[in-house]
Amino acid sequence: MGWRLTLRPYVLIVPALLLTCGILYPFGLGLYYTLFDFSASKPQPDMVRFENYRAVFTQEAFWNSAWVTVLYAVGAALTETVLGVAVALLLHRSSLLGRVLEKILILPLMIAPVIAAIIWKLMLQPSVGVVNHLLRPLGLGGVQWTDTPTGALLSSIAVDVWVYTPFVAILALAGLRSLPTSPFEAAAVDGAGWWYTFRRLTLPMLWPYVLVAVIFRFMDSLKVFDIIYALTEGGPGDSTVVLQIRAYLEAIRFQRYSFGISYTIVLWAVVYLAAMVLVKHLGKIQRKAAEVTT
Repeated sequence: MGWRLTLRPYVLIVPALLLTCGILYPFGLGLYYTLFDFSASKPQPDMVRFENYRAVFTQEAFWNSAWVTVLYAVGAALTETVLGVAVALLLHRSSLLGRVLEKILILPLMIAPVIAAIIWKLMLQPSVGVVNHLLRPLGLGGVQWTDTPTGALLSSIAVDVWVYTPFVAILALAGLRSLPTSPFEAAAVDGAGWWYTFRRLTLPMLWPYVLVAVIFRFMDSLKVFDIIYALTEGGPGDSTVVLQIRAYLEAIRFQRYSFGISYTIVLWAVVYLAAMVLVKHLGKIQRKAAEVTT
């Protein structure tokens, strides 16, 4: 019996160890490949050390993709946060309509993002799309939604917002329902208005939940691929070529494998640093929220 107790901690750690190896081995192998010049035209590669990274950072296409990625991530995360919190505040009021809408809210989350993008691509068609058909009586029909650089980027962000705003709303709604009631009761006794209560009590205590949603959505938006590729394939031109799509084009379409992997490593570093900054800020927000509740 004693040897079983001794081995139990080691047995329990095996799944976590296998998962860690399954994550680190491909990552380490990809990092190793970036030190060579693997490509379809060069099956016997030479070691070039950090030449691929130098080429990435000196390529104008990289900076264009980085700028598009930042615009997409900031625009999507900010819009989803504002809309998600607004929807959560509306649903927080107990009513039959609120409970019904709460169930409907999760429907976009049940659709794969690439399928949602294909659906919206058909709906945004200038001639036969249902969106222009509905806008035609208002004199807004015939809009080229994805045929212009600005329109393509905004359309991609709009699809992302449609898919993932329910995620932010559900998370914010859970946060609202977990807030203590005593501060709000005291504010009501003192005659505080809705705006004052929201600004001084609700929002400060809700910030940790909102920031968690921002972290998830911002990180996911930085490495987006499926929505943009299904909707615009990075076009028109390279107006919606984010870093993930640029890595795909270099590694798969142009068959410059090491160079494409270098793009993904750079993107990983960006996502990692952004996550570190946001998580550190989350700790400060949580401490401030704790001070409000006390």
